[in-house]
Amino acid sequence: MNATTDTPIAQVAAPQGRPARLPRRSLHGVLLLDKPLGWSSNDALQKVKRLLRADKAGHTGTLDPLATGLLPLCFGAATKFSQVALDADKRYTATLKLGERTTTGDAEGEVLSTRPVAASREAIEQACARYTGPIDQVPPMHSALKHQGRALYEYAREGVQIEREARRVTIHAIDILDWHDDVLMIDVRCSKGTYIRTLAEDIGEALGCGAHLTALRRTGSGLVSLDGAVTLDALLAMTEPERDAFLQPLDVLVTHWPDTLLSDEDAGRFLTGLRRRTTLPNMEAVRVYGHNPAATRDQRPRIFLGSAHVKEGELIPSRLLSPLEVQGQIDAPLPGAPADATPAR
Repeated sequence: MNATTDTPIAQVAAPQGRPARLPRRSLHGVLLLDKPLGWSSNDALQKVKRLLRADKAGHTGTLDPLATGLLPLCFGAATKFSQVALDADKRYTATLKLGERTTTGDAEGEVLSTRPVAASREAIEQACARYTGPIDQVPPMHSALKHQGRALYEYAREGVQIEREARRVTIHAIDILDWHDDVLMIDVRCSKGTYIRTLAEDIGEALGCGAHLTALRRTGSGLVSLDGAVTLDALLAMTEPERDAFLQPLDVLVTHWPDTLLSDEDAGRFLTGLRRRTTLPNMEAVRVYGHNPAATRDQRPRIFLGSAHVKEGELIPSRLLSPLEVQGQIDAPLPGAPADATPAR
C-alpha cells in the first residue's frame, strides 16, 4: 500500500525531544483481528490504526472487554461496507459456570445466588434446544445499549434500573463442545444483536441452577472466521510490510453477494453514478468489478468498483468507490505477494 505523501519518512520533522511521527497512509482493506482479553473494541481499533498508520478505520461490531476473538477492522474504502458485517450472523464459543448467578451475568459481577448443579447431558441438550430458533431477549443492564444518550451499564453502576423491551433474535444452533461438573462450553450460531450473557443466564434457569458467562470468544462473523486472523501481539512484532500482508481485499465482507464484471467503458460510466443495462435478474445487492489495466502476476486481475442493485434490467449504483480508492487497488499487491511488488510512486 502507498503512503498519501511523498515526503521521505526521514525528513518528517518532530518537536525537539520527541520521536518523529510517521505520516498516515491511505489503506483499503479488512484486517481480521483476534482481539485480546481486556481490550475494548475501540481500544484495539485505535492501536491497530496507529500500527498501520491508516488515515481511516472502523470496526464491525463491539466485543466486550471480557470477550476475545474475531473483530474485523475496516480500512479506507472498506468502511463503506462495514454495515454488512454489523448485520451478519455471528458465531461464538461460550463458557458457562453453572450453579451461580451474578449481578452482571458474567464473571465480573458479584455472586447473587448459588444453587446445586444436578443437570444431565439430556437436560442440557433440552435447555439448549429450548433457546434455539427465534426467541425474545431482554437486553441486559450491563450492556452498551443506549438510553437517553447513555449506555445502560452506566445506569447499572449507579444502581438504576431502566425498563427494556424484549428484542427478537434468532439462535440458529447451539452445540455442546464440553461439559464437566459445573462448567459448560457451547458453540453458538446466532443473528446480530444476540446477547450471549443473557443466553447463558436463560440456559442456567432452564436447568434450575442458574449460570453466568465466564469466557466468550467470537469465532465467526458472516463469511469470515478466525482463519487468517492475527493477534495484536503478533502485529506488534511485525514489520510494516508484514502487517500490510494481513490486509484482506476490501470486498471480503460482501463475497456472498452475486458479482458482475463490466467492460472498461461501462466501468468508467458506472463510477460516475450512471445506470447501466444488464441481463441480471432483479436483486438487492451486487458486487461490481472492472478490469485491472495494470494487472501482473502479483496483482488483482479485476478491481472492485462498489455495490449496486438491479431493477428491471438496470444496474443501479449503491455505494461507489472514489477514483483514488480504485487506484489504490490497482497499485496494491495481492496478500502474500512480495513486499516490493507495489509500484513506486
